[in-house]
Amino acid sequence: MEFRVLRGGLSRAAAVVALAAALATGSTGLLPVEEAHAAPAAEGTFGFSGDEGDYISLGQSYAYDTASEDHLNVYANADNSVVSLSVDGANGDWWSLNLAAPSGSALAPGTYAGATRHPFNEPSEPGLSLDGNGRGCNTLTGTFTIEEVEFGPLGYVKTLDATFEQHCEGDVAAARGEVHIDSPAPPAALDLGLAVALEGTASTLNGKATLHGSVSCNKPVRVDVAGDVTQVKKRKLIRGSYGTVVTCVPGAPVAWSAKAVPTGDVPFQRGDVEVEARATAIDPDYDQSVSAAETVAVHLTRG
Repeated sequence: MEFRVLRGGLSRAAAVVALAAALATGSTGLLPVEEAHAAPAAEGTFGFSGDEGDYISLGQSYAYDTASEDHLNVYANADNSVVSLSVDGANGDWWSLNLAAPSGSALAPGTYAGATRHPFNEPSEPGLSLDGNGRGCNTLTGTFTIEEVEFGPLGYVKTLDATFEQHCEGDVAAARGEVHIDSPAPPAALDLGLAVALEGTASTLNGKATLHGSVSCNKPVRVDVAGDVTQVKKRKLIRGSYGTVVTCVPGAPVAWSAKAVPTGDVPFQRGDVEVEARATAIDPDYDQSVSAAETVAVHLTRG
């Protein structure tokens, strides 16, 4: 039996995270941050302190550690130019840190001087923002240094060692801190394969077209297989849709079969049809949609 096979590609979805920060001198409104899939750091620490008069720190010191049941979630944007850290402290504290390279370049080891408030920094400038516990800056200046950073696919951040200094509203007083993230090597991205058999059947009883094929994957996932069938017979256009769900596990391809119901009163018949096939699944490690698609000619026999 003959098949056509297509390997899957990744369709990335972009989202916006909004944090409301109330300020002593005004309101920042919403702070949009580019988001991929935020992954909990396996091991990590985050801490900062500030001068007397610094609005973010209130002149105090803060320290968080995954070993103390503080939750540190970290992710990068699509081109690894921005790393975002969210901190949920076991004591109820919450903080957000964003470090951004100038537009068009990925974050790399080095010092980024002249940073302004992310995400409103000019494309040619680095961006920085530390906010949380209901406090944030309207404007800021600062600098940060990336000692080490290592990325994986789809926003995964394996390693991050960085220090930063932030001044709100042009004040001399500053908040200074550091972050250390160490996570395991990133899981492989989901690779989804779709095969469509080049032969199917047209039922003489109900006019449905039965199609089949297989899907393959490199990690266990639920796969939605769906598509459309089109046939032209005696100048009449016959159309129908089909869909099914299969559980895919790594190893041998997993078979699928589905019936397309004609939308009108003309049944599918013996002969060639055009089949559009789509397979879609969610990568469980990165919470991203992965799909494979193909359009093939399938020959229907009587069934």
